[in-house]
Amino acid sequence: MRSAAIIGLIIIGMFSPMAHADPFERGDAAIGKALVEKHCISCHASSYGGDGSGIYTREDRKVRDGSSLVQQIRSCNTNLGLQWFEDEEIHVARYLNNTYYHFDR
Repeated sequence: MRSAAIIGLIIIGMFSPMAHADPFERGDAAIGKALVEKHCISCHASSYGGDGSGIYTREDRKVRDGSSLVQQIRSCNTNLGLQWFEDEEIHVARYLNNTYYHFDR
């Protein structure tokens, strides 16, 4: 009986809204947009032309899910010496996800 109750709770947890919440819920897209415009657009535009958004929409993009999006942002943060805090990375992830990727919706 006890194991059936535990299994029931696990199943309920799997289908609860919190189990599938937005991974960038803490992020503020407006702050993320400002950070992208200040620190990312010029490099992306010089590499991919236009407004630089081609880096997000190209067929061979590296980012395939929310986790890899955060990893890529952290990599850029480190490689460019931006010194963003984790919350700033999440703001950028929220903006990019809302605008280009639409993961976990």
